[in-house]
Formats: sequence, C-alpha cells, structure tokens
Amino acid sequence: MQNQGQQVAVIGAGIIGINCAIAMQNKGYQVTLIDKGAPGEQCSKGNAGHFATEQVFPLAEFSVLWQLPKMLINPLGPVAISPMYFPKAIPWFCRFIINMFANKRTKNTQAIKQLNELAIGAYQELLQASGGEHLMVKEGSLLVFESTALEDIKKIQQVYQSQDVAVELLDKTALHKLEPNLKDTIEFALFFTDVAHTVCPLTLSKHLASYAQSLGVIYQQSAVEHVAQEGDHIVITTPINTQTFDQVVIATGAWSEKLANDLGYKLPIEGERGYSLDLPTSTIDKLSRPVASAERRFIITPMSHGLRLGGTVEFAGLNAPANYQRATMLHTNAQYIVNDLPHAEEITHQGWLGFRPSLPDSLPVIGRAPKHNKVIFALGHQHLGLTLGAITGKLVAQVVNHEQPSVNLSAYCISRFQ
Repeated sequence: MQNQGQQVAVIGAGIIGINCAIAMQNKGYQVTLIDKGAPGEQCSKGNAGHFATEQVFPLAEFSVLWQLPKMLINPLGPVAISPMYFPKAIPWFCRFIINMFANKRTKNTQAIKQLNELAIGAYQELLQASGGEHLMVKEGSLLVFESTALEDIKKIQQVYQSQDVAVELLDKTALHKLEPNLKDTIEFALFFTDVAHTVCPLTLSKHLASYAQSLGVIYQQSAVEHVAQEGDHIVITTPINTQTFDQVVIATGAWSEKLANDLGYKLPIEGERGYSLDLPTSTIDKLSRPVASAERRFIITPMSHGLRLGGTVEFAGLNAPANYQRATMLHTNAQYIVNDLPHAEEITHQGWLGFRPSLPDSLPVIGRAPKHNKVIFALGHQHLGLTLGAITGKLVAQVVNHEQPSVNLSAYCISRFQ
C-alpha cells in the first residue's frame, strides 16, 4: 500500500479512537493506539448503548431555560449542577445559550443530521467485516408518554418528521402489542423505526479493539503527557518514553482540553456526567428495544446482561466524587415504565459514572488542526459518541489520507472556538 511505513498515533482508546485506528490501518497506515486504560473503559463502557440517529437536534434550546429552575430544585432530578462547580461552568453555559438562537440551532441541526444519516450504515459495514453483526440490534426505539397530551405528542412527531426522521405514533394498544411489559399507565409512544442499539457497549468496544489488533494496530497502554508538532513530525511524550509519528489523531473525549491547549487551541469542552444502572439478568427479556421516558428523561436499553438504565445530566467537573444516588434513582423511575422489575435490594452494584465530552453547540470536533498539518481532532461527540463512532473513524481516515471527506467537515473544525 502507498501508506506503508507511515506511522500514525491515535490518543484515546474509546469507541471513537478505536474506530479511527481501524479505518486508518485499513488504508495502509501503521497505527499505534495509546490510552492510559484498557480500550473502552471510560465513557464507552457503561453508556445507554443506543445508536441514537434520531437525535438530530442540538441540546441547546430555549425551552431548557424555562425548565431548568424546576429541574434544579430536585437534587436528584434529570439535571444537577454542583454549586461549587457552577462558577467554573458559567463560560460554557454562556456559549450554550448563544447556540439556542434559531440561526445557530438550524445550522447545528443540519450538521448533526448529516453525520447521523451515515452512522448506522458505517457500523453495519464495519461489523460485517469484523464478524460482529450480533452486537448491533436494529429494532428501533420508543419514546413513551405517560401524561403528555396527544396534541403535543403529534407536534413532537412533526418536528422529527421535518428532519426526515422515520417515526410512527403508537396508541396504547399498538404500543403494548410491541412491548407487552410496559406499564399500563403509558398512553402513547413515538416509534423511531430506523435506529438501533448494542447488546453491550463495552463488548462492542472490546470486539472492535481486538479486530483492530488483528489488522496490525499496536496498542500501547500509557498516559500521554504532551503532544507537539516539530517540523513534519509529531512528538508524543509519555511517562516512559518519547515517540515520533508522522501524524496524530486526538480522540481523548472529555479529557481533551489540556492537549488542545498545549497545541494552542481553545476547547470549551465540558465533562457532562451521566450515570447508568444495570438490572439483574432476570430482566433480559423484559424489552426488545430501547425505551426512553419523555417525562422522566431517562432511557432503558435491553442488553445481553439485563436491562440498563441510563440518563441524567450532572455538571460537577471531572474530579468530583460520584453521586451514585443519581444512578439508583433511575431504578425508581424505571418502576413507572416497566412491569415487575427487581426490588432495590436485588440490585447488587452501585451504578456507573461516565463523562460525556460535550461542546456548547452539540457538534463534535472532527478534522485537521488549522495550525498543525499533522494533527487531527476527533472528539466532543456529547451524547452521540457511540452513535458516531464508525462514521467518525471513516471521516478521520479520509482526512489523514488527504482524501475528500464523505461530508463537508467545515462545521466541525476547532477553528469555530478560536
């Protein structure tokens, strides 16, 4: 291959970094995947497992402002902000509010949409090549409503349809035929027919990491202290050595700010804390597809080990201790959605905390660094990291290989924050 002998480093072995490594190795590069932990052990480990291609809308919308005071009154509500951390988060929230205006929101919606439309197809191609087809289940997902008026639900459906998202409105009879274990108090649902979920995000990450190594990707477990471009080469410093590469992909998720700053770039990234809770194996057959609650703002996903409850947003930084009450409260909410769930005393673990790498415009940073022609960014995928893993890997490989990307990457350039 024409790229034989070209050395590329990928920093970060989450679902984004793993996919980037595979795509570049397949183009003939010698890829070294570097992470201080095992592949998939951070945000890619305990997430909700939903390939959420229907979620084409940015998180920044004005309705959030009116709902926020009510949500914050309850420390165990869907959104929590640490009083100690709030002053540090103010600049991020100011940028977030700016992105609520219609012109920015419309532009950002289209940018998310063009990635989401390619996301599942990219995974299907990759999983077929790697023998992992069983790790993706395409049965759609449900957004269920307990008390929302039918007229309002129809308006929500129309908003999704305006962006060409395939969605059907189900009444109680049709819904309970599809998912008979849902509570009778659920009146309606929106059925997103073209989305998918994985049977286990960590298993998916490990499968793809193993596949990457079978292709020749080198895995190096080490922290990265510093990255610099020196002439036509990249120098990466770790606690044990200094290595030289031809190019580098930075895919370090919520921990990306330092490396970006070291290279001279501003990156207003927030480690948005999300919790999940796994229920016992007795719940394996309770649902056939992810079910999200519109009113309670969380999601339930059927996985190979039982139901996983996920959701909530907490702003408290990367270093604050976990508040696992935010995980256990998901069980309380789930009892309003699914029949005959295990009692609290049957749940044997405290839950999981992950850090979503969220930028105020809800767009990732994908593409070559403006001032460093050997540095490529692939980070900041907020709630869509799992969803956008395979398509991001494909796009990054095209950039590294100096090809025309499959989509216009201008909206995702880090230059928008400079």
